[in-house]
Amino acid sequence: MEVKQIYDIMNTVTGEVLGKSDIVAEDLSNIVDVGKEIIDKDAVDNYVKSLVNRIGKVIFVNRPYSGSAPSVMMDGWEYGSVLEKIQCELPDAVENDSWNLQDGQQYKEDIFHAPKVSAKFFNSKTTFEVDLSFTDRQVKESLGSASELNGFTSMLYNSVDKSMTIKTDALIMRTINRMIAETLSHDLTCDPKNGFANQSSNRAVNLLKLYNEKFGTTLTADKCLTDPAFIRFASLTISLYKDRMSKISNLFNIGGKERFTTAGDMHMIFLSDFASASNVYVQSDTYHNEFTALPNAETVPYWQGCGTGYDFRSVSAINVNLDSKKNVATAGILGVMFDREALGVTNIDKRVTTVFNAKAEFFNNFFKFDAGYFNDMNENFVVFFVA
Repeated sequence: MEVKQIYDIMNTVTGEVLGKSDIVAEDLSNIVDVGKEIIDKDAVDNYVKSLVNRIGKVIFVNRPYSGSAPSVMMDGWEYGSVLEKIQCELPDAVENDSWNLQDGQQYKEDIFHAPKVSAKFFNSKTTFEVDLSFTDRQVKESLGSASELNGFTSMLYNSVDKSMTIKTDALIMRTINRMIAETLSHDLTCDPKNGFANQSSNRAVNLLKLYNEKFGTTLTADKCLTDPAFIRFASLTISLYKDRMSKISNLFNIGGKERFTTAGDMHMIFLSDFASASNVYVQSDTYHNEFTALPNAETVPYWQGCGTGYDFRSVSAINVNLDSKKNVATAGILGVMFDREALGVTNIDKRVTTVFNAKAEFFNNFFKFDAGYFNDMNENFVVFFVA
C-alpha cells in the first residue's frame, strides 16, 4: 500500500479555511485516489515489502434506477395481438312528433336507425433484448464469501434492470414525441427558415405568439422563461385548456371526433425548465400561489435528449421522421396535455429465458421486452410551445 505524506498541503489548506491566505491552486493527486482497474506491484506491505495487500472491503455498485419517463404504461395480455378501439358517433336530433300531432297523419315508428360505429385497430409491436452471461465457479476465486457472491450477482441483475429501464424510458418518450410531431405537422406549416414561428392553433398552442399579440410585445423564445409576465400568461392559458378539454368538442384531436377529457383522465407533462421557471420567477414572490401555479403535472428534463449541455434549445427540441417524406424538427416545446387514451404503451411482455452451457459452465440469460406503442389521433392531445 502506498502511503503519501501530505503535511505540506494540509498546512496550506488550514491557512485557506481559516482565512489566513488566499485561495491557491491545489494538487489533489496525492490526496484523492481515483482508483485503478488492476492492482499493481505497489500493492505490498510497508514492512518486508513482499506481502500482497488483501482486500478489506468490497462495495458493489448496485443502486437501482427507477427511471423518469411519464407514466403511460398500460397493460398486457396473453392471447391475441390486436388492440381494438370501438367508438360510436353522436346521433343527430330529429323532430319530436309528440308535440306536432295532425289529424289523419301517419307516424312511422318501425324505421331502423343504425348507430354509426367504427373500430380502429393497433397491431404493431417493438421488441429488444439484453443478453448477459452469468457464472459463479470462475468468479469465486476473486470473492471472499457467499454473501459477496450474492452481492456480485445482484449487481449484474441490477445493471440489466437499469439498462432495460433506460431503453423503455426512451421508447415512452418517443411515443410522446411522435404525437407532438403529428399534432404540429397536422395543424401548422413548417417554414424552412422560421419553423413554426407566428403560428398557433387549438391543438398546437404557440404561447409566445398569443402573448405577444395580446400585449403588443416582442418577447423572444430564448427570453420568455425569465419573464414573469409571460409565465403567468402561460399558466393561465394552460389552466383554461384543462377546463376547455373537459367539455365535449371536436377541437382538440386531429381526427375531429367528439371527445371530452375528465380531470381523472387528463395527463399533463411539462418541461422541467418551464415548471422550474414558474416556481422561481412567479411562485416565489406571490402570496396567492393557487392563482398563478401551473396545474399538477409530471415533468421531464428533456423530450428527446439533453444535447451536450442542457441548453434550452436542446432540451425543448424534437426531431422526428413521421414517414419517409415528412420530418418535424423544432424546439421550444414546453408541455403537453392529453387524454390517457391518446397514447400509451400496451401489450407489455417482459420475460427472461435462460440456457446453461455445460461445456464452459456458464448461464446465458436473455432479458426480453416486447410492447406496443400507440398514438390515437381521435383522442384529445394539445401541445404548448414557444416559437
